[in-house]
Formats: sequence, C-alpha cells, structure tokens
Amino acid sequence: MDLRKLKTLIDLVQQSGIAELEITEGEEKVRISRFGNGAAPVMMAPAVAQPMAAMPALDLGEPAAAPAAEAPAAEPEGHAVKSPMVGTFYRSSAPGSKPFVEVGSAVKSGETVCIIEAMKLLNEIEADRDGVIKAILVENGQPVEYGQPLFVIG
Repeated sequence: MDLRKLKTLIDLVQQSGIAELEITEGEEKVRISRFGNGAAPVMMAPAVAQPMAAMPALDLGEPAAAPAAEAPAAEPEGHAVKSPMVGTFYRSSAPGSKPFVEVGSAVKSGETVCIIEAMKLLNEIEADRDGVIKAILVENGQPVEYGQPLFVIG
C-alpha cells in the first residue's frame, strides 16, 4: 500500500469521526485507530501474511492524561448504561421535544433512553435492564465516546 493511500485513509478517519478503520488489500493489512478528543489517528504496523493474533501493534502514544484537578465526579451506585458507539448524545427525538427519560423515570429493558447520532445516522439506545434512572451523566448535544457511561439505573 503506498503512502498516498495511507494519508488518504488517515484523513478519512480524522474527518469522519469513526473510531477505527481496517483495510485489507491482498496480503497487506492496515488498521488506523483514533483515541481521545482531537488526537491524531494511530496507525498500527502493517502485517504481511501473518494471522491477526500475531500482528504487532505499533504504539505511537496516547494523549497526555488529564490533570488531577479534572478528576471525574463520583457516580451514583447502580448499573451504568454505556454508549455503544462514538457520536453525539441527544436526550429527545427532536429539538424541543420531551426527553425520553428524566432522573427518577422507571425504565424497562429495551425501552429507548436516548439517541446517539453517528455519521448522520440516529441510533436509538435502549435500557439494558429494568430499573429507575438515578443519574444522567451526559449533557444534551455533547459528544460521547465508545463505552462512556450515559445513565445510571438503580
């Protein structure tokens, strides 16, 4: 794979907001991953004719850790509903609409609790267990990362 193609792929990852891209071209395989907010993509070492488990990862470093002053607030105890993707968090189906849930709302497993917009697609996120919403951990319109806690269900 030539450098022009690699540069194009890196630019695509940066512009699209996707977290990871893997391309296989013949026996060559390239994986480009993006970590953190605004961090440059990290390119994994290409492997030629090696199984996936044996492919070495080239660690070009991650963004510096946040200062201790920005320690996260203690989350209420309970089950965390986490984001299944990178995108933008929305509490309601349309601007000005009633939010899907509020603190104190009873939810059932499978009930929509929010929407995450990713690459111009609106994805309904459902509660993965029955309970009561104890906390909403993300502000409306805020970007979210994969695995980031969104709600606490007690």
